[in-house]
Amino acid sequence: MGTVYVTQDDAFIGKADERLHVKFEKKTILDVPLLKIDGVVVFGRATISPAAISELLERHIPLTFINEKGHYLGRLEPEVTKNIFVRKAQWQAAGESPKAIHIVQGFVRGKLKNYRQTLARRQRESTIDLSAYITRIEQAISPIDSTHNIPSLRGLEGAGSGAYFGCFNQLIRNENFEFKKRVRRPPTDPVNSLLSFGYSLLRHDVQSAVNIVGFDPYLGYLHCDRYGRPSLALDVMEEFRPLVVDAVVLSALNKQFLTPGDFVTEPLSNAVSLTPEGRKTFLKLYEQKKQSDFKHPVMGRKCTYQEAFELQARLLAKYLMDETDKYPPLVLK
Repeated sequence: MGTVYVTQDDAFIGKADERLHVKFEKKTILDVPLLKIDGVVVFGRATISPAAISELLERHIPLTFINEKGHYLGRLEPEVTKNIFVRKAQWQAAGESPKAIHIVQGFVRGKLKNYRQTLARRQRESTIDLSAYITRIEQAISPIDSTHNIPSLRGLEGAGSGAYFGCFNQLIRNENFEFKKRVRRPPTDPVNSLLSFGYSLLRHDVQSAVNIVGFDPYLGYLHCDRYGRPSLALDVMEEFRPLVVDAVVLSALNKQFLTPGDFVTEPLSNAVSLTPEGRKTFLKLYEQKKQSDFKHPVMGRKCTYQEAFELQARLLAKYLMDETDKYPPLVLK
């Protein structure tokens, strides 16, 4: 089953034998074997029994809390793995070391190449001319290998992302929705709301993967260190943003799985979020995307995106521990 999403406010999450059950007003709304669960995400309010918490910790199943607007609140998970050698290598590469620069080059290259592929595919499938934006992204990609300081690499990432989101509205084939620019805290339109919500879900999945491999999720390379920020999880997320979240958002809008009626606006903050039914629709699409498979260009075999989160984290660990000579970002054509 993968990730269990609990979207019902005031639900009760409990455990019976080898199964996790979710109840609301004394009625069971979900009953699933714990063996099939690799994560639990709670939206809004829910009560969780001590027995369920203990079982999740013993089985190394992370429990994440996200509010009804899609904002990440926190997570409960077991202690990090005992592989101190991965974390030692991770810390030794911190700062502006050659390894850190190589890793950041990979993260930025992977993200921007996947952006370019998204636009190129849209241009092939339509009469829309996106060549100017594709050129801008290519201009950001071109100097990556010869750029050997991290602030400048962050600048290239920003330039490429600016070009991508500058034409994101042209990727939407639904006249009921419009995207003007990226707005985050809070998102004030449906498209930004979906992007932010999707990135919160992706953060949960990628942070779980880096924890499994043995990393310290708070020490990153591309993202600056900040108290409480899982910088490495955000780093590894970068190449997956267009492949997973953006793809789900565009599919949800272009195939009209979501309508304007699936969104609500807060009167004071103008924050836009999904209705409970809209959230269920998006979660279903996101889970389907995670479980879809593709041929991994480095591993040479099929895997799901869910598996790819951990694969990329393991490839990063191998590079940091000198088992390989480079970190290969996930780039799909």
